Amino acid sequence: MQKLEGHTDSVISVAFSLDGTQIVSGSHDHSVQVWDALTGKQMQKLQSHTYSVKSIAFSPDGTKIVSGSHDKSLQVWDTLTSKQVQNLQGHTAWVGSVEFSPDGTQIVSGIHDDCLRVWDTLTGKQVQKLQGHTAWVRSVAFSPDGTQIVSGSDDCSVQVWDALTGKQVQNLQGHTAWVGSVAFSLDGTQIVSGSHDDCVRVWDALTGKQVQKLQGHTDSIPSVAFSPDGTQIVSGSWDKSIRVWDVLTGKQMQKLQGHTDSVLSVAFSPDGTQI
Repeated sequence: MQKLEGHTDSVISVAFSLDGTQIVSGSHDHSVQVWDALTGKQMQKLQSHTYSVKSIAFSPDGTKIVSGSHDKSLQVWDTLTSKQVQNLQGHTAWVGSVEFSPDGTQIVSGIHDDCLRVWDTLTGKQVQKLQGHTAWVRSVAFSPDGTQIVSGSDDCSVQVWDALTGKQVQNLQGHTAWVGSVAFSLDGTQIVSGSHDDCVRVWDALTGKQVQKLQGHTDSIPSVAFSPDGTQIVSGSWDKSIRVWDVLTGKQMQKLQGHTDSVLSVAFSPDGTQI
């Protein structure tokens, strides 16, 4: 276990690089920091945002990082030079979630103005505006093949979109409070969502039906993720715990404790050996 220290305020978002050698974090201290996953040492500190960094993600090839912030901006960074290479403008409210497409050609962002936006990473231009939610979009993710986007919202719904046409293809209902996090399994057959209703739900991505309801947390769940092999789910909660679940049985396998405040973001390493 490692404890990475360097931020001066709450850490809101974390992600592994695809090769597992680096970790990136975004914080209320307005900075994005990059860490060596093996040694735990800080490698880079990226500063340009003027408010909290709500979400961060590596590009699939590891050469770029995208960050979304309360300052309404979406910024793209070069991981080699630490320089900002793009500042994507157009959001009318703060950016709560960002992710690269699997081929790295697009970025999807979820925002406080109830919509999703899709951006071309080469030109920096907006190519899609997805509308259908009736409240803040807290979380977004591409399917592994890049053909679909899933989103979770304060309207309590999980919605699935066609990434090419921008049309909604599914509206998954079941949560009774805001949905803080969504993710596809690596094979694209399942979707997981975590909510303010204190439970994790697993959905069949093809039919849209709920297949599991994972209960154990005693407070809101702002972050969930599948393991690379799809057999486990990790969840982070305001109850200060991290829990690991068996996808097939729905049973809790582990309860990881040590944090002294809310766990706002969780991720598996690409080889599945670390969280």
